Amino acid sequence: MLLAIDSATQFLSLALHDGAAVRAEQTWFSQNMHTVQLAPAVRDMVQRADLSISDLTALAVSTGPGTYTGLRIGVALAKGIAAARSLPLIGIPTLDILASAQPHFQGGLIAIVQAGRGRIIAGTYQWRKGHWKGRGDPQLIDWETLIASIDGTAILTGEIDEMGRGAIAEAMARDIPISLAPAVLRLRRAGYLAEEAWTRLREPNEGFPAANVTPTYVRTKDIPS
Repeated sequence: MLLAIDSATQFLSLALHDGAAVRAEQTWFSQNMHTVQLAPAVRDMVQRADLSISDLTALAVSTGPGTYTGLRIGVALAKGIAAARSLPLIGIPTLDILASAQPHFQGGLIAIVQAGRGRIIAGTYQWRKGHWKGRGDPQLIDWETLIASIDGTAILTGEIDEMGRGAIAEAMARDIPISLAPAVLRLRRAGYLAEEAWTRLREPNEGFPAANVTPTYVRTKDIPS
């Protein structure tokens, strides 16, 4: 049984996956309450599934980009459980989780998480060999710059705030060939994190030691110097 934890932004998401099916999943807006909500939520989900921590055989965690506080809490909890029980821990980039939820279509995909102060983290993806593959590194950017950089048909997914929806609507009015993914596909869900982790677990690997998992932070004022 694999436990997946995603606390990279203000959204928290958990899932239990047995390798064949998602046994439980929960996603909610935490309002920066990660410290008090995450560990009890993990305990409650495991109990509701009629399991215990000792039934876990692997863990997965979102490694960012994301906020310092959110990532620190989720990665620390996942590493703590994995290290204490000598379980594999698979780290998956946050934007890859969003991309994995999107069906195939003709054009590019742009996955987004919020970075605060009018900024976003955006990653571009292209469909290759049956799934979305990232093109280059994620970029810390603003909406105006992102829209100006789009050079073809694209769908945007992820954390799209009011500013972003306005920018997208304005771009569409100017016949820029972009559109917004449906709300249900924009929600970052730990079930997709767990599915991707199982795929990697089935491939030849070096055991996925917890010590090798490191987070990627968004550079904001809450990161200690």
